[in-house]
Amino acid sequence: MTTILVTGGTGKLGRPLVARLREDGQDVRVLSRRDPHHPVDLRKGQGLDAALAGVGTVVHCASSPMGGDAEAAGNLLAAAGRAGVEHLVYISIVGVDQVPYPYYRVKHQVERMAEESGIGWTVLRATQFHDLVRSVLRALGRPPVMLLPKGLQDQPVAVGEVAGRLAELALGGPAGRVADLGGPEVRDLESLADAWEAASGRGRKRVGVPLAGRAYRAFREGKHLAPGGDKGVVTFEEFLAERGA
Repeated sequence: MTTILVTGGTGKLGRPLVARLREDGQDVRVLSRRDPHHPVDLRKGQGLDAALAGVGTVVHCASSPMGGDAEAAGNLLAAAGRAGVEHLVYISIVGVDQVPYPYYRVKHQVERMAEESGIGWTVLRATQFHDLVRSVLRALGRPPVMLLPKGLQDQPVAVGEVAGRLAELALGGPAGRVADLGGPEVRDLESLADAWEAASGRGRKRVGVPLAGRAYRAFREGKHLAPGGDKGVVTFEEFLAERGA
């Protein structure tokens, strides 16, 4: 049995992924700066050679909108090449090649780095997680008047379903870019706000606010949606019923 290393294994996506792999009997190594056995700093590249010893597959979930993803990926890929890793699975976002948003550009750059690394690779793009949509609505719902960006849609997906798909890909061979994974429904932001307010009991007056810029235009055009990709089954309402608003 090959060892599977998961970067970001203590994060929102990494935790259910690690649990799924271990339930399947896999030998999983979680990469973390605080791990007592394999302390690693991805951005500095410290500890990677020891952490990757004996690893056959890497699932790269670690990411930060605050920056540093390209540097971290470069260090990881170089160390994975030295260690003889056979398969790198990378989780990306639907629309990274279409939406001119800085974080998306970096995610797309990391995709290309994986493709050019010489290591067998698989890239899965997913739409936004339910948790993120809930967090955005919470933030927008704090003032007495809820200001909603006008004309936007989303296709939120359950993080557990993305973790399950990543686990399947990690147990297979390199597959290149696989079908995008989105939630079961493409929803306008108004209807998602309706669901959040119903679950939270926080009714607010709403005002639709048009925003400016190329990134906003791309979101309005639905470049971040995956209507033709694979679909999960958990709706936003079901997520709220289980996890709370």
